Amino acid sequence: MDAADIEDLFRPLGRVSCKRMFGGKGIYADDLIFALEIDGEIFLKTDDATRPLFEAVGLRPFVYESSRGKTATSYWLLAPAAFDDESELLKWGRLGIEASRRSAAKKKARPARTAATKARKR
Repeated sequence: MDAADIEDLFRPLGRVSCKRMFGGKGIYADDLIFALEIDGEIFLKTDDATRPLFEAVGLRPFVYESSRGKTATSYWLLAPAAFDDESELLKWGRLGIEASRRSAAKKKARPARTAATKARKR
């Protein structure tokens, strides 16, 4: 999918933008990444609150392979119904955006790790 197709798909959610990354695209709303496009598939950000909803309908996470083996990410496949049904797209897309916002809030709440803090933890 190209950026225009992705922006058109997510238009019901408002303005989104795409940036190239990892051979695919990062998909952003309100300057937060909430989805990935890789090899023509869309994966939405999940967390402990939303992941069970994705699992319940048989969706799968984005998995990549590295020198350490296969790693499952917190991004899960967009439900196929969302491509043809705006209400489904809104439901799933909002879950991705909400998970992304919670993740960003957690990162802001953590104190910054200084070099001294890192050294003490070793």
